[in-house]
Amino acid sequence: MPGFTRARVLIVAGKTAGSDQLIEAVASRASDGACSFTLMVPAVFRGLRPVGAPVTYGHAEAERRLSAALPLLSRAAGADVVGVVGSNEPFTAVKDALKLLGFDEVMVSMLPAHLSGWQRDDLPQRIRALGVAVTEVVARSEPVPAA
Repeated sequence: MPGFTRARVLIVAGKTAGSDQLIEAVASRASDGACSFTLMVPAVFRGLRPVGAPVTYGHAEAERRLSAALPLLSRAAGADVVGVVGSNEPFTAVKDALKLLGFDEVMVSMLPAHLSGWQRDDLPQRIRALGVAVTEVVARSEPVPAA
């Protein structure tokens, strides 16, 4: 269909990837019009990366979060959501994704302000400065991890 465009939405989430608030936000955005979603979970490092550890160190936990969240978000979106693991630094991960994959919007899912390093680092505003629309989603708490 001529002139038809599908908005490409990047969801960046860590601990809140499967939160009820993010699921609701995705369902709401999907109901606004045709769009596709990609969930990016930054690689998780607990402490320092051991010397000699592979660059992929920290990916396993991010992949577990992706595996748990993708079916929930796909159901909410009414279509498959693509999942990727990004850099362990969320802003760098978003910049890379915007440059390499091109997105129209970024949805940032975070913990409440008193628990959120992303809010303390002003991640949503830093992403806005890149010239992309940003939706902030604040989860009430961290979802129970998948087994």
